[in-house]
Amino acid sequence: MTYEHLKALHIIFVTSWFAGLFYLPRLLVYHTEANQRPDNERRVIQEQFQKMERILFNAIMVPAMWITLLTGAGLVYWMWWDNFAAHGWLHVKLAFVAGLVVYHFVCRKLIAELRAGRFRFSSLQLRLYNEIATVLLFAIVFLVVLKNTLDWVWGVAGLLVFAVLIMSAVRVVKLFRERKQ
Repeated sequence: MTYEHLKALHIIFVTSWFAGLFYLPRLLVYHTEANQRPDNERRVIQEQFQKMERILFNAIMVPAMWITLLTGAGLVYWMWWDNFAAHGWLHVKLAFVAGLVVYHFVCRKLIAELRAGRFRFSSLQLRLYNEIATVLLFAIVFLVVLKNTLDWVWGVAGLLVFAVLIMSAVRVVKLFRERKQ
């Protein structure tokens, strides 16, 4: 296997993992919003969401996360091991990846809470939570592509502005929906 094969596998499984990280919080939003339905309907809908959440997490997200982490570790070892300290951008990227792993396991905790009937977050809060994966994706991609220290500093500053814009957009959409009703 060459470095390029390993990189291709890494990109494929990053994409799979992110697909789950984007979709699962949306399921949690809809799962939470099902509380507004009549009892019989709510029970059926929530059982379906529990099944979908469990399959998505266990069959797609967990394997994709582990293969992403393993192929990423292989890439770090293969390409940068001799001069790891010289790649400051990589250290920052790995910190964002660690944040992504934390986000992944918080999703798991939220699934367990909803399965137990504990709804501690509103659908709006879960919609905002859903955007964290997007912000982390932007940070990681900018760091990998730009690599230059000055570029990634500007990228992280732009990321913060982007995060504020996303959170504001979620609130504006919520206000628009409320006025429409």
